Amino acid sequence: QVQLVESGGGLVQTGGSLRLSCAASGRTFSNYHMGWFRQAPGKERELVAAIKWAVYTYYTDSVKGRFTFSRDVAQNTVYLQMNNLKPEDTAVYYCAATYSGGYSLPSDYDYWGQGTQVTVSS
Repeated sequence: QVQLVESGGGLVQTGGSLRLSCAASGRTFSNYHMGWFRQAPGKERELVAAIKWAVYTYYTDSVKGRFTFSRDVAQNTVYLQMNNLKPEDTAVYYCAATYSGGYSLPSDYDYWGQGTQVTVSS
């Protein structure tokens, strides 16, 4: 059974940092696209960052220079280091995996974690 389990969310003040982890099991995801999405109340789920084919890294404009997506292939784990957090970063964060060609839309992804809440206070 394929599972993605996120951890590392929490409450932080503006300007603070958090590191999210996503541990994968049941399959080796080294050749998959991996993505971090977030969904704020009343908003659609949006792509925050993605690693395509373990080579190309994408970031949405609002997090460029603040967030870093990395992966540990040996541990089958991906991370999202979030620095200089802002209140608008408050959302439930999800990691996802896909073996298909697309990587930017939620519908591109086959596997999802349960989500972890990130709350940034002003």
